[in-house]
Amino acid sequence: MKRRTFLQALASLPFAYSTVSQAHHTEGNKVEELKLSELEWRKRLTPEQFYILREEGTERSFTSPLNDEKRKGEYRCAGCDYLLFTSDMKYDSGTGWPSFFTVVEGHIGTSTDFKLIYPRTEYHCARCGGHQGHVFNDGPKPTGERWCNNGLALNFVPT
Repeated sequence: MKRRTFLQALASLPFAYSTVSQAHHTEGNKVEELKLSELEWRKRLTPEQFYILREEGTERSFTSPLNDEKRKGEYRCAGCDYLLFTSDMKYDSGTGWPSFFTVVEGHIGTSTDFKLIYPRTEYHCARCGGHQGHVFNDGPKPTGERWCNNGLALNFVPT
């Protein structure tokens, strides 16, 4: 049984926590969703990107060149090219994954993830639903948040 199928079944039980997505968007800022078949996603993405974006996988830490990216630019979803972060939002968390202290408002959705038994906040692209990473409350000021992202889930576009 795939993890996603298991979690969907678990969420349907009366005692389970909700895993329903919550979009982070402002009023009037509705995102047009991109829905593709599994075959279309497999054609569009590398096998590693498919694993992360569509199967909620995680790349090994310190393997992404984006972790050390210092240029000015934009970080876009590798699945649909939707803007998620800018270089002004990025910082070095020392975790081995590209990390950001905030997101582009309205471009991220969240859900509760129980893959490690305890609940974590998972986030994904609001346009295509592609899994990006997890958000933690151990980041720098001004937000105190660490949006810990899979590098393969992003494309960097320098300005």
